[in-house]
Order: sequence, then structure tokens, then C-alpha cells
Amino acid sequence: MVIAQTEDHAQTEETEDKSMKRVSVEQIVQATRGQFLSGDREASACSVATDTRKTMQEAIFFALLGENFDAHGYIDKAAAQGATVIVCQHVPEGMELGDAAVVQVEDTLVALQQLAKWYRGELSIEVVGITGSNGKTSTKDFAEAVLSAAFSVNATKGNLNNHIGLPLTVLETEAEDTAAIFEMGMNHAGEIAPLCEIAQPRIGIITNIGSAHIEFMGTLEAIADEKGELAKALPKGGVLFVPSTCDYVEKFRSITAAKLVEVGGEHSSVRAENLNMDAFGSTFDLIIDGKGATNVMLPVVGEHMVTNALLAAAVGSSLGMAVEQIADALSSVKLTSGRLRSFDCNGVRVIDDTYNANPESVRAAIDTLAGLNLKGDGSRFVVLGKMGELGDHASQAYLDLGAHAAKLGLHVVSVDDEAKEIFKGASEYSSKVNHFSSVDQAGEWLQQHTHSGDAVLFKGSRAAAMERVMNQAFVN
Repeated sequence: MVIAQTEDHAQTEETEDKSMKRVSVEQIVQATRGQFLSGDREASACSVATDTRKTMQEAIFFALLGENFDAHGYIDKAAAQGATVIVCQHVPEGMELGDAAVVQVEDTLVALQQLAKWYRGELSIEVVGITGSNGKTSTKDFAEAVLSAAFSVNATKGNLNNHIGLPLTVLETEAEDTAAIFEMGMNHAGEIAPLCEIAQPRIGIITNIGSAHIEFMGTLEAIADEKGELAKALPKGGVLFVPSTCDYVEKFRSITAAKLVEVGGEHSSVRAENLNMDAFGSTFDLIIDGKGATNVMLPVVGEHMVTNALLAAAVGSSLGMAVEQIADALSSVKLTSGRLRSFDCNGVRVIDDTYNANPESVRAAIDTLAGLNLKGDGSRFVVLGKMGELGDHASQAYLDLGAHAAKLGLHVVSVDDEAKEIFKGASEYSSKVNHFSSVDQAGEWLQQHTHSGDAVLFKGSRAAAMERVMNQAFVN
């Protein structure tokens, strides 16, 4: 189906055009508890849209409201462009909607979620739900690559993992799909359980528990409680995969009716052995008890990425896939942009981990860079920007990360005055430290001070826009 958003909605990930199972006006009315107002009551639709800049043909147009937008002002445009059903809270005076069926609801966002929940119930499909503080999208990418070798898969695109994005993703599922992978994000309490009610997963992955969103959640325990809502939602007969290193394994085991399987430990049924990493990726032996072992050449750097790949491998194995089939899929995976993508620029190995950041993911990136095997006497530079949603925890987190990177011998570069505590933390242990207030200053300095054989890793929150530093130094 077509996924689209209103003109000024921030969540504007584009997806390929796909067709959902055709839905009638009567089904929409019943699922949303709405009221039919006007138009063609016999109409039906095969896509959902919330943005009139995207394809409207045979679409259900949901007129969403937000802090800075009201899509009710576009419903006539949606109808004129071919939307066959309009779901709205009211029809603005003077608007002509032609033959488009108009369904009135109390709340269009709730109606979108209700339709997605109903639609999910109409599907006979294996659903994997993924949550965690770090690595959700990478794990989703790995799982999509693995399952696509044996199933027709619908998976979350981009950042469509919240109370709007997940319903849209569910409604993107085609009748022919046999598996779906739904990423579930949150930054406040009470957000995961409603997503689980919509997605109805049988298989779950909790990637880890870290301090992302701790500004709003307060404690790691509270974050674990919220992520644990996925564990609670899984049915008896389901399965939950968690890294063996997670501090909350036993907590999740105690609250889920599903079977909990630890992944990646020395004695885990799914694990990696003989791990080797360089600036281009990782190689390891994938071991799945009862199915054998085979080599994987993972084209992504980072030991934590190996763990994410193992979680995906465990899902594939639980659904009957052979170890060789899983290994082949992992070896050819392509991750969403900004997740430890690496490329060569005049002999400098550039590692792009710019998509987002929190203290645990930054530490993992630092450890990844420090552990790379470089040819010759190349230097390692870690270029760090600010992190979001840390509140009062931010200053200490910056100091600790700067110190950690310096102790590992990295050349630490901090960008933006909000991240200057990184510089201060690193300066306590090393003279290989620089701070720049602007993107331009940082990019110019890196151009002048990096050489063939070096490795440079970029990491920061979305608001830090560290890809701009990277692009100025090595792409433009």
C-alpha cells in the first residue's frame, strides 16, 4: 500500500507502493466504530494515506491532527486525487468531496489504530515484534534479510515504529505476505503495550535495555518495565529472544507466557564462534544447536552488530530455516543508512553510525572502532555529537564517554557546544582531543588531519546531524 503523511508531519518516510487486502466502507465503519456520512457506501480501498502529496488512488485518507497540522484542510484535495474513502472528525464547511465515502469518527488517530488492529486480525501471518533501547532497526534489517530468504516479508520502513507509523506499517501488509517484522519504539511509559495490541506478535526480540529516553523514564528499571510489555504480550506458544548479556533476562522470563531463549552466550543454542573484525565487517562461525555450523561474512562492523545478527538468526531458525540459508542472508544484508555503514575515501576508512545515539550505543561504537584491525600505523578518530533525551544524566554521560574513548587510545573529536563535556572527559586522559562548535570547523579540520590508513567513526543523535560533518570531510 502507499504510506504517506500530512504536509507538515515530521514522520515522512517513503515506502514502495504496496497493496493491502481490499477493505470496504462497511468494514471501515465497523472497525473504527465510525458513522457513514455521505458518498458511495459500496466503495472500497486498497491503500491508506495521510499525505495528499502521495498517491491517493483507491486510498483511505485519514485526516490526522497534530500540534502543528490539521489534515482536515486537505480532505477535498484527497478526494479529488482519487481517495475513495475519507475518515475524518468533521467535514469543513463548503468542501465538496464528490463520490468519496465519508466516515466520521471521534478521533482519526484512534480510528487508524483500530483499523490496523482489525486488519491484523484478518491476516494469517507470522509476526515478529522488536523493541529495545539500541539496535532495533539494525536487528529488524537483519531479520528482514533472513526471513526474506524463505518468506514474503513486510517490515517496518525507516522510523515508522510509533503510534502512527506502526499502524501504517501493519496496513501495508499484503495478502500474499507470510511474515511481518514490526519495530516498536517508545520514549514515554505506556507506549509499547498499545503497539503490541495492534501488531499481535507471536515472536519477540528485546535487543537490550539502556539509557535512551531516561530523561522521560527516570530509571533503567522503568525502561525495562516498558520494553517488557512486549514480553507480556507474547502468547503461550510464542518465543522471546533476548541477548544473554541483558541484565533483565530473568525479569522478562518471569513476565512472559512465551518461551524465553537467550542468544549469543557461550552456551546459547544460537551463538557465534571464531569472531574476527576489521574495518570492513566481521566474520564468524554461526552455530545453531541441532542444525550445525557455517561461516558468516557480515558486511557490518561491531561486535554488538553480531549480537543483533544472531537475534535475527534465532528467529529464522525458530521458523524452520536452515543454518546455511540464514548465513547466506546475513552475509548479503544491507542496513538502513547511518547504521555502521563503512566506506573508503582516499584510503580513509569512514564509518557512518550517524542515525542516532545514546550512551550505550556510543560506547559500543567506540569499542568497535578501538577493536578494528587497521593496516600499518593508521590512527582512529571518533567524532561525537550531542545525545538527546538524557536530561540531568547528560553531563556525566558525556564525561564518561569522552574518558572511555581516550583510555582506548582514540583521537576524540566533539562537535557542538552541547557535547563539549565529551572533550572535557577525554582531556583528562589524552592530549589527542579536539572540540569544534560548528560542523564546518570540524569538517575542515578532519580533511586536513586524516590520512590514508586512518579510520574515522561518526556518531550522534539525529539532532546532532553528524552526517553533515562526515559529508563535508569525506563525501562532498
